[in-house]
Amino acid sequence: MTERLYYHDSFLYDFDAEVRELTDSPKPALILDRTAFYPTSGGQIHDTGVISTDNEKVKVTEVADTEDGRVVHYLEAPVDLKPGTRVRGQIDATRRRDHMQQHTGQHVLSAAFVRLFNMPTVSFHMGDDYCSIDLETPNLTKEQIESAERLSNEIILENRPVDIRFVTRDEAGKLGLRKIPPAVGAPGLAGVARPGRGDQLRLIDIHDFDLTACGGTHVRQTGQIGCIVLRRSEKVRQGWRVEFIAGQRAVATARKDFTTLSEAASLFSAHIYDVPQQVRKSLDEIRALRKQREHSQEELAEAQASALLAETPELNGRKIVLQTFSDREMNFLKLLAQKLTRLSPQVVALLATRSPQPSLVFAQSPGQPFDMSALMKQTMSVLGGRGGGSKDMAQGGAAKADGIDEALNAVCAKLRD
Repeated sequence: MTERLYYHDSFLYDFDAEVRELTDSPKPALILDRTAFYPTSGGQIHDTGVISTDNEKVKVTEVADTEDGRVVHYLEAPVDLKPGTRVRGQIDATRRRDHMQQHTGQHVLSAAFVRLFNMPTVSFHMGDDYCSIDLETPNLTKEQIESAERLSNEIILENRPVDIRFVTRDEAGKLGLRKIPPAVGAPGLAGVARPGRGDQLRLIDIHDFDLTACGGTHVRQTGQIGCIVLRRSEKVRQGWRVEFIAGQRAVATARKDFTTLSEAASLFSAHIYDVPQQVRKSLDEIRALRKQREHSQEELAEAQASALLAETPELNGRKIVLQTFSDREMNFLKLLAQKLTRLSPQVVALLATRSPQPSLVFAQSPGQPFDMSALMKQTMSVLGGRGGGSKDMAQGGAAKADGIDEALNAVCAKLRD
């Protein structure tokens, strides 16, 4: 059993301990008699830092619980230590403070949703960039989100005490906890109960606002959270998921958002608050230009199809149109092939483009006897590409433009035989 020092003081960043066990499977790790490193559990991610002796220092990259209550410290590299060796642990204070702000912020936010709308939190996730809670509710409105955010930040501004206390499970049942933890031995209990001490539960008490069992690291007063910002929400299977950030993470994200908006605004020569309007205007213009381009492509394909049919002689009752372009997109080739085969009932079109991507389109007017898909696959086997389609139209892409003209001429000669 590992003594968990963070149970009593989340601001403890340095501690002394004794090595109890070492392991190299699946990676180097230490088990100590006591630790201030928080292991991943209860939705909160682990601490990082270093463990050192007088002779060496190694980074702690991950911390995890075992089923029997020990805490495993996974190391960046193996260490030459023996059981009984005294070591010094040092927590990454910046990471720990961030986690305290996020986790205590979650308690405040979850309590706000319960108090305002009776929406309990069913799960909590802490990531490196954002945190989220899943609320048990069929609906969640923008107004409800803003109200919960407002109440949460009022509680932060009031700088209420955040106390830690330990009670028995029977006592906890009489205190009106926001969420009762699972029974002893159930998954997720690690860090909430204190085995060996009468099944005591660790409670986090936000004065006159929230009381819940939790094994995580927390601030001493709500003012140390800084602020809470709700970012987005989405419907999930068990209710609604709300993403949020707190403290310095919220400040850093706000700075990043502002920088991004400022850069976007400068591109439009507009104020940041006008960016959505400018984006909508640009999208409307793009849609209009796309329609104009499509219309122009239609007209160009129609005119080019007529010109190609006029200049292509008829042989054995049909016209075989053979054309290679230097820079046409595949979509134009397909459009041109459609125009050619619709303008005349006796057309076979063998079209290709060298760039931006070497491509081929074979097509024939309905009723013609050839198999365009089979011809395309045969041609692609020569060019080292892939293709296919239907009897009347097929397309393919080649790895390079070399050999396209020769391949088209070979198909044309086969059709004329």
